[in-house]
Amino acid sequence: MYKRALLLPTPGTQNFFLWGPRQVGKTTLLKERYPPDEHFWLDLTDGSLYRKFTEKPEVLRKELAQHAPDKQVVIDEIQRVPELLYEVQWLIDNANFKFALCGSNQLKLRNSNLLGCRAGLFVLHGLTSAEFGSSFNLEAVLNAGYLPPTHTNPNFIDGYIGNYLYREISELAQLRQYQSFRNFLKEAALRDGSTVNYANIAQASGVTANTVRSYFALLEESLHGRWLDAYHRAPKSGESANPKFYFADVGLVNSLARRGYISEGSSDFGKAFENWVFHEIKAYLDYHSGDSRERHVSYWKRGVEVDFIVGNKTAIEVKAADRLRNHDFKGLRSLKENFPSIENRIVVCRQSYVDITSDNILVLPYEEFAKSLWNGEIISLGGLPFAQS
Repeated sequence: MYKRALLLPTPGTQNFFLWGPRQVGKTTLLKERYPPDEHFWLDLTDGSLYRKFTEKPEVLRKELAQHAPDKQVVIDEIQRVPELLYEVQWLIDNANFKFALCGSNQLKLRNSNLLGCRAGLFVLHGLTSAEFGSSFNLEAVLNAGYLPPTHTNPNFIDGYIGNYLYREISELAQLRQYQSFRNFLKEAALRDGSTVNYANIAQASGVTANTVRSYFALLEESLHGRWLDAYHRAPKSGESANPKFYFADVGLVNSLARRGYISEGSSDFGKAFENWVFHEIKAYLDYHSGDSRERHVSYWKRGVEVDFIVGNKTAIEVKAADRLRNHDFKGLRSLKENFPSIENRIVVCRQSYVDITSDNILVLPYEEFAKSLWNGEIISLGGLPFAQS
C-alpha cells in the first residue's frame, strides 16, 4: 500500500471531481479519505446501480434524503451516467450536499453538465518517487511505469492495453478504424516526448492527419497523455511553436513501442528518463495549489532546446548521462540569453553529486532532484536553496 501525496478535502466541505487514468488508485484513495461505512457511496461499475440510475437519475434525491449533508457523497465512475450530473447540481444548489465525483475518462462527458464553478478539480497521477519512498528504484520504474498494479503484476500492462486502450476506448469513441487506432498508438509511443507532426504519424498509421488529431484527443480525454506547449513570451524567429505529447505512463510507452527491457545508457533509457521527470513535475504541480501562472509547464527550442520551463522562472534540462560535458549546458545558457528573467536553471542527471557551474546552473542527481521537488524547493516563488548569490 502506497501513501498517496494528493490530499483530498476534509469530508463534507467541498464539491469536486477527481480524475485519473484507470487503475491509478482513485477509488482506493477515496475510500481512505471517505470510508464507505461513514459516507454515502455510489459505485456505477455495479451493473444494477448503473441500470437504475440510467433509467431514473432522480432516484438520487430520494436516496440522499435520509443522509446528513455533512457527509461526503462519493459517485465513482460518474462518466458512465452523465445525466446524474443534473441531479448533482440540483442537490448542491438546494440541499447543500458535498460531492466527490470520480472518473477515469471524459469521453462521455464532452457535452455534459460539468457543474460550472460549483466543483473543484483534482487529478491523481501514477506513483511518484515521493510515494514509492525508500522502495523507489529508477530503473524499475522506467521499465514498469507508474501504475500501482504494474509493480506487483508484471503482465498487467499488456492486459491493460488490450482491454482498455484498444477495446474500451475504441468502443466509447465508436471508432470504425480499429486497426488504424492500434497503429496510431504504436507510432505515438515511438515519438513520446517529441514534437508532433500529424502528417508523418498519419502516413505511418494509414489515416488522415485530422484522424490523428482526433486520436490524440482521445488519449488526452482518457487521461493517458498530455500536451507540452512551446514556451513563448514574444515569439522570435527560429523558435519552435509545435507542441510535444507525452504519455502519462512510461510503462504504456514501453509496451506500445516494443522497447523491451530498458537499461542504463541506451537511447530508450534517456527518453524514459525524460518522461519520468515530466511525470514528477506534473504530479507535484497538480498536488500543490498556487498561482496558476507559475504552474504552467512548457519547453523551449531555438536551435538548442530546454526540456521544461515551469512558469517563467525555472528551467529544467534532463540528461540521462552520469557525466556532463560543456555542450550539455548549451540550451540553458541560450535560454538565459534570450530570457534573462529565468531565475533558476537546473540539469537533472545521473551523476552522483550536486554541483553548480560558474554561471549558476545547478546540477542535481535525479535522487536529489526528486527529494528537493517534493520538499517544495525546486518550484517555489523564491530562489533555489542551492543557488549562489
